[in-house]
Amino acid sequence: MSTNFKGVIFDLDGVITGTARIHSLAWEAMFNSFLKNHAEVNNEPYVPFNPGHDYLKYVDGKPRMEGVKSFLASRDIELPYGELDDIPEQETVCGLGNRKNSLFTEILIKEGPEVFQTSVEFIKALISKGVRIGIASSSRNCKLILELADLEELFETRVDGEVSIEMKLKGKPNPDIFITAAANLGLKPHECVVVEDAISGVQAGSRGNFGLVLGIAREIEGIKLKEQGADIVVRDLGEITIEEIERWFSEELEKDGWNVGYSSWGPREEKLREALTATGNGYMGVRGAFESGMQSQHHYPGTYLAGIFNKLPSEVHGQTVWNNDMVNCPNWLNIEFRIGSGEFINPLEQKVLSYTQNLDMKRAVMEREVVIQDTLGWITRIRSERFCSMDNPHLAAVRYGIIPVNYTAVVEIRSGIDGRVENKGVARYASLASDHLDHVDHGQEGDAIFLHVRTSHSGYDIVTHARNRVACGMGKSGSPERTVVSAPRSIGERFSLPLSNMNGCAIEKVVSIHTSLDHDNTDPMSAGRESISSAPGFDELLAAHVEAWKRIWDRADMKVAGDRFTQKVLRLHIYHLMSTASPHNTAIDAGMPARGLNGEAYRGHIFWDEIYIFPFFNQHAPRSPGPCCCTATAGLKRHASTPAKTATRGRCSPGRPPTTAERRPRSSTSTRRAVHGTPT
Repeated sequence: MSTNFKGVIFDLDGVITGTARIHSLAWEAMFNSFLKNHAEVNNEPYVPFNPGHDYLKYVDGKPRMEGVKSFLASRDIELPYGELDDIPEQETVCGLGNRKNSLFTEILIKEGPEVFQTSVEFIKALISKGVRIGIASSSRNCKLILELADLEELFETRVDGEVSIEMKLKGKPNPDIFITAAANLGLKPHECVVVEDAISGVQAGSRGNFGLVLGIAREIEGIKLKEQGADIVVRDLGEITIEEIERWFSEELEKDGWNVGYSSWGPREEKLREALTATGNGYMGVRGAFESGMQSQHHYPGTYLAGIFNKLPSEVHGQTVWNNDMVNCPNWLNIEFRIGSGEFINPLEQKVLSYTQNLDMKRAVMEREVVIQDTLGWITRIRSERFCSMDNPHLAAVRYGIIPVNYTAVVEIRSGIDGRVENKGVARYASLASDHLDHVDHGQEGDAIFLHVRTSHSGYDIVTHARNRVACGMGKSGSPERTVVSAPRSIGERFSLPLSNMNGCAIEKVVSIHTSLDHDNTDPMSAGRESISSAPGFDELLAAHVEAWKRIWDRADMKVAGDRFTQKVLRLHIYHLMSTASPHNTAIDAGMPARGLNGEAYRGHIFWDEIYIFPFFNQHAPRSPGPCCCTATAGLKRHASTPAKTATRGRCSPGRPPTTAERRPRSSTSTRRAVHGTPT
């Protein structure tokens, strides 16, 4: 038995006993009687309570009075709350709740509760191993149900609706009842499992920071329970063993602390997820955008390079205002496909059958798996993983797999570098100038393509090379015939492959990025050519990258016992700090942008509050805060030499960009340290 696994707290209805049908009947009878009368009195159409929809959405798993309030609110009906001891005939929230309870008790005593024997056997097996057992339920009938089912002796503690009223505990999704049950057992939440079948219940278990939230998918889809906080989902407790729970506590819980994952496609949350799952190495940062998703309402691909800023003029209220921005650089992620002669599509705009996305912070790899069905019924599985190499800061890579599920067809793939991107990531900047890149050159060199662009005002050259290799079927590598397609500020390759459910393919795309700001070369074009020609394959690059991150984590990791949420969030912060200011950018006057290297808010500017990260870097990565200090020092020196009449125009900060008059010729080394300086 794992020393970390000491107790299990069970919900009652839907987990141990099956009173959902009785509850649903009682709710339906009570609400329909009320709704019919309410419709007659108010001369409104009568719309009855729908037990298949309304019960699960508004009342299941909630304290009785909260269920009444929730359903009435869905119908825009307002009633006074009343008192908990209101008679059932009284038209208050509490009166209706008590009316429902009278109906429920009457049916329950007459028919008795259904008991899930697999749950009882599981509880007895836990007890035999010395695991402490408690029950936590919103129901005020919990004690009665346990007595009717002859199960009350199995539980050391009971925290139910009656106890909640007495102790003034909040109902689910607040975790009060589960935390109280754990405390009654003399245990901490991280030592316990919560077993729940309701959305509000798994939310409560997750918010309570319990060691394991086990979802039971009897009435609700398992994926919905996963979305709301369940770690493991089964249909019945007969499908999981005590050994599997022990393995979670001894092995999987540690892995969970290194991963930020999502188990469903959430369009409204996508841009936030893209920022949280961004990859970076201090030289570059890449948002966690889907490889096949262009800039849109839900997608925002972004690649940002330390120190690459550019100024553009915009007309604001009749005046020309210059704004300095961290530039959204060419998007190298782009990989699209089409089946047969169909259209190139964004898979996430099709029917999404399943979706998982995960940031493995330990390895600094972002992974995604999507199964989609297009309008013709063809189902495709897409798997991708990518990273920005911490071993070689100029390299990044993505592996993009396409596996047909129910079809055989020739699939055309298009992989490119898109320099037509603009800074459109912040809505409040939408009316301002946003196109920072000018085309210089593009073409093909050996087995790689390249795109060379230049920032329009600061004049920084950015050269991106990309090499595509294809592995099909049983790991066989191939080099299909390819066609290069190009347009100003854009270049790509197209190639076709015969695929089936027995013969999928993976595109391994390795890119190199060099700029004229690089301190280790003077010609980004030749440097990029050398980098891409000598770059190894995806797996070898990944191994070196993981090893480099291991050295970082050996120094930077912080371990928190007994608090899985804090542990994960702490590592997420460390991950993003090291992805933004790693040992690779100590020679770049880049500073610590307000949103790191994964977004455009605050225009990527550097503020004084970056001093709060210094204690962390000084202790765990003393080489990394160099660019932050360099930016501040350079800014102070620049302001010290600014004429007094200029300084009086407004409050200056070390991050303010120089004016045109202050700029030195671009060939000067000092220009590289000054031109991208950032204002508050």
